[in-house]
Amino acid sequence: MPSDPETAPHAAPASLPTTGPTAEERSTSKVTLNAVDQALVEGVLRRHPRSLAKAITLVESTRPDHRRRAAGVLDAILPHTGRSIRLGISGSPGAGKSTFIEALGLELIRRGHRLAVLAVDPSSTISGGSILGDKTRMEHLSVNPDAYIRPSPSGGSLGGVAAKTREAMLICEAAGFDVVVIETVGVGQSETTVAGMVDTFVLVQLPNAGDDLQAIKKGIVEIADVIIVNKADIDPDAAELARRQLAGALSLLRTPSPNWKPVVVSVSAAKHQGIDKFWVEIERRHAALSESGELEEKRRGQAVDWMWSLIDSGLRSRFRENARVQRDLDAVSRAVAEGGMTASAAAYRLLDYVEAAGA
Repeated sequence: MPSDPETAPHAAPASLPTTGPTAEERSTSKVTLNAVDQALVEGVLRRHPRSLAKAITLVESTRPDHRRRAAGVLDAILPHTGRSIRLGISGSPGAGKSTFIEALGLELIRRGHRLAVLAVDPSSTISGGSILGDKTRMEHLSVNPDAYIRPSPSGGSLGGVAAKTREAMLICEAAGFDVVVIETVGVGQSETTVAGMVDTFVLVQLPNAGDDLQAIKKGIVEIADVIIVNKADIDPDAAELARRQLAGALSLLRTPSPNWKPVVVSVSAAKHQGIDKFWVEIERRHAALSESGELEEKRRGQAVDWMWSLIDSGLRSRFRENARVQRDLDAVSRAVAEGGMTASAAAYRLLDYVEAAGA
C-alpha cells in the first residue's frame, strides 16, 4: 500500500491537524492527549465499536474544545491509517445505492474483509434535519460485527458531504476496516467532492437509456472510474443497452488516469448478481494505481485539497461568528438588495471587520 503525508504507516504527520489546534499547540509537533482521549485512541486501535463511534462524534463536533481534542486524537491515530481501499459510491435517488452497498459488504465480509460505510444523508434546506436511515436500508449488513455503518447529515456543506467525512474515514481505517465506502447524496457537487477523497469513484445507474444520457450531459460520467448499471435483472435488454451506451460515451472522454480506463459493469444488487465482477474491477484498478505510484500521488494531492477545503469552510465560519459582522450583516444585505450599496463594497466592508479583529 502506498503512503502519503496523511496516511503513511509509522510516519510523523507532515502538517498541522486540519481541525485547528490552539496557538500553544501549534508550537509543538504533537498535541498532548489527556487520559480520556488516550483511552479513546486505544479503544479505536483495539477495534472497540463504542470507541469508534465516540471518536467520530468527537471529530464531527463544532465545539472549540472538542476541535482541540479531536486534533490530538487524529494525530495519534494517523500512523495507523492508509491501509484501506477507499470507495465513493453515488447515484440518483432510487438507483439502489444502499442495496448495492449491502450486497457488496456481505460479499466482502464473506471473503474476510472488514467494511465501514460512511453514509451521508442530505440535510433539509428548511428544517436542517436529516433522516439518517441508512442502517434501516442495510439491515443485514448493519448487524454484522465486521461492518460499521455511520450515517451523518451533510449539513449543507462541502457539496453535500459531511464536513468531517475524511477524518471519519481515517478513524475507520485506524479501527482496522480495510474497505471504506462513502455513500453520497447523489446530487449537485457531492460527486466531485467525494471523488476527491477516495481511490475509486463508483457511479450507480439504472438500466434506462434516458437517465444515462442525462448523466452524460451533466458530466457526471467524466469523474467515474467504474459505472454500475444496477437492477439488470428487471430488464436485461435495457441494462445491456445502457451498458453499451455508457461504455461508448466513456471511450470518447479523456481519462484522467494514464493507468486506468473506466469500465461499466451490469449488476443486480437485489439478487447479488455481478458483485464478484465488480470487485474484480476494483482490485484491478487498485493494483494498477498502486504499482504505478499513482495512488500515492493521488492521496497526497487529496490530503492537500481537503486541507484547503477545510480552511475555506473555517474562514467562512469565523466570518459569520464575528460580532460586527453579525451586527451589520442584515442591514448590509438589505442595502445590497435595494441597490443602495454595491455587492463588492458590501463584501469589502464586512471582510474589513474580520481583518480588524485579527489584527
